[in-house]
Amino acid sequence: MKNNNTKQNRSNTAARKGHPRAGRVVSAEMSMWLCALALAVTSAIWTKERGELPGLAQIETPAVSTAKLTNASLEPAPATVIDTAEIIEPETESIEIESAEQLDQSIRWFDGKAARPARVIYMTVTGYSPDERSCGKFADNKTATMYSVWTNGMNLVAADPKVLPYWSMVSIPGYAGNDIVPVLDCGGAIKGNRIDLLYPTHEIARKWGVRQVPVTVWEFIEDESETVAAN
Repeated sequence: MKNNNTKQNRSNTAARKGHPRAGRVVSAEMSMWLCALALAVTSAIWTKERGELPGLAQIETPAVSTAKLTNASLEPAPATVIDTAEIIEPETESIEIESAEQLDQSIRWFDGKAARPARVIYMTVTGYSPDERSCGKFADNKTATMYSVWTNGMNLVAADPKVLPYWSMVSIPGYAGNDIVPVLDCGGAIKGNRIDLLYPTHEIARKWGVRQVPVTVWEFIEDESETVAAN
């Protein structure tokens, strides 16, 4: 009996001594995983700083207007940016002027809704065409807002989104019968108080030249009673 008790005590002692060794093994494995994780994170940061992979903080998200153009004829297409390389630069910068006396007081309809004039801006106005002579490598018959150049019967304009956001409504004396046209495009040379009129061909666009004209900006009438009163 004494021998059996002695063997049992030795077994218990050996079992107790085995636990610290198992703990050290687990601790070592955890340390190896932490080192590997730190190495991976450091490698990723180093790679982004070297420019091989763009860091998320370096990606600029363009501002997009939340306005919508609900005309069923608008057909979406991949976005592009019009590069008006051959536009003649004006000698002087245009100045924004708002004058209540020059506002067209009539009510017009666009996209099935009544619209009224909101303001007038004097702008430098040029023309462009959807071919390579105006658009260069971006001549794919699509605008920056993912619409075909044939939208609205090819009566649309390019502007600086910071001045006239996409889907703004404007009318320009001498263009499209002075009707309201949408801002659906932009251009590398169209900055500030400049606007570019789309024409079917490069020759027609060149005939427009460079002009300083008052551009009327329109807004939809939300209150239907105003439309009834105007009629």
